[in-house]
Amino acid sequence: MAKVHALDHLVLTVVNIQKTLEFYCDVLGMQAEEFHPKDGSTRWALKFGCQKINLHQAGHEFLPKAHVPQPGSADLCFLSTTLIAEWQQHLQRLGQEVVEGPVPRTGATGPILSIYLRDPDQNLIEISQLL
Repeated sequence: MAKVHALDHLVLTVVNIQKTLEFYCDVLGMQAEEFHPKDGSTRWALKFGCQKINLHQAGHEFLPKAHVPQPGSADLCFLSTTLIAEWQQHLQRLGQEVVEGPVPRTGATGPILSIYLRDPDQNLIEISQLL
């Protein structure tokens, strides 16, 4: 039987690529990567761990694309080895509002402790530590 085993990347459609890069790099510690596919376009991605998030500019998405690409429609959960208390201090220093948490949740591999915030497009961002 055919089956998938991992997520390689996902795509976020965003209003402003630069603001998105700044948020995910400065707040979440991801790395921005400019890349140039064979079609000659310039694209941006956010790398972290073994994954990446490709960015599409709203109204200028690359093909193929989601049926209804929409900024602010994502709900993403990121695992971190950093304690949630440290995240809270980090976010406070940066002036980032925590919209909920810390709260216990159930992740893909078991119990997690999470806090929630919003990115520049109002996507819901969950930062979690394994319990």
